[in-house]
Amino acid sequence: MAVPVPKNKQAAALERPVQGGLRIEYAGKKAVADILATPPGRFARTGARGAGAVNRLYQADNLPVLAALLRDPAVAGKVRLVYIDPPFATAATFESRKQKHAYDDHLVGPAFVESLRERLVLIHKLLADDGSLYLHLDERMVFHFRVVLDEIFGEQNYRNCITRKKCNPKNYTRKTYGNVADYILFYTKSESYVWNRALEPWDDARAAKEYQCVDEQGRRYKKVPVHAPGLRNGETGKPWRGKLPPPGKHWQYTPATLDEMDARGEIYWSPTGNPRRKIFFENSAGVPLQDIWMDMRDAHNQNVHVTGYPTEKNPALLARIIEASSNPGDLVLDCYAGSGTTLAVASTLDRRWIGVDRSAEAIETTLHRLESGTERMGDFVGGEAKQIALNMHTPVKDFALYRPASGDVLVAS
Repeated sequence: MAVPVPKNKQAAALERPVQGGLRIEYAGKKAVADILATPPGRFARTGARGAGAVNRLYQADNLPVLAALLRDPAVAGKVRLVYIDPPFATAATFESRKQKHAYDDHLVGPAFVESLRERLVLIHKLLADDGSLYLHLDERMVFHFRVVLDEIFGEQNYRNCITRKKCNPKNYTRKTYGNVADYILFYTKSESYVWNRALEPWDDARAAKEYQCVDEQGRRYKKVPVHAPGLRNGETGKPWRGKLPPPGKHWQYTPATLDEMDARGEIYWSPTGNPRRKIFFENSAGVPLQDIWMDMRDAHNQNVHVTGYPTEKNPALLARIIEASSNPGDLVLDCYAGSGTTLAVASTLDRRWIGVDRSAEAIETTLHRLESGTERMGDFVGGEAKQIALNMHTPVKDFALYRPASGDVLVAS
């Protein structure tokens, strides 16, 4: 048999299977060992709200903070959830609604990729074995970081690329489709991770379409098979009521259990004598959430409560993520804290948190939010409307603020 011979070594290399999955290469990419050796920062506690101060807010570059946390036994390997919404490599400068400088998003290309990758390597080490990462990006860099995260977390620990509708449709004049989506990459540190399935409530039309049958008691139900793929040699592979499972399949339950289900009225028998299982609507807690989120837009009307910080995310978005991938009492980290949405929502949901941001405007915004809440987005004039209503919530008192230390000041513990 003729065997084709590659024309050159480059062609031969391209034909060899990639070992260990795909990699993204660029100038300046550091070895993981070098990143893990990042010198830890030293931070002074400059203020505390409450005697316990179980939560921490750092005003500093997040790289030395993450390196310090990695050497903190109270944090390293104990973070249950990380959500980060980093700059999107827009090459732009952002200001708040009050025209105050918020942050510069000037890193682009390989410099941006490596900067974020360094932080992700440290984050991976900080996560508990059953922890999760949600990385929020737009179309500029989401595809790059699918490969980067496969390298760091392993391809097998990729869970989802969530598509979020971020805004209302736009009236574009250029030759392209309207850009109304961004993306959240969801990875876990291992195959075993905290997961509280997110559900959407049923509406009448959807329930009637999904559960089309009604029994004698008026209970709505749907019919599903009582068999599953794969041969079995045990009880589930034996006949039930004189019938064998279809070829190449087995019963989902033992014949004895199927008898019990039938006695409870949970088996539907077709006119030709084929059994199916009844799934009753009354037992459904909701519709399992899929990976396209149409209901989590950012602020889009005058009554939505916001801080005015640029690129501020919807609190409901963070609540969904925090509830799905952590439990009360767990530690949540956001090292691009911005306006503090993650921190405020985590407090409301009884999670502990660590937030980091180097922007003075971000820290000021977060402190105001934690202590006073958020304000309506609309700019009101005259009369009672001039009194801007606050989004009232219980003020967060149990946190401490840290800033870079000068001299030999004890690193935050």
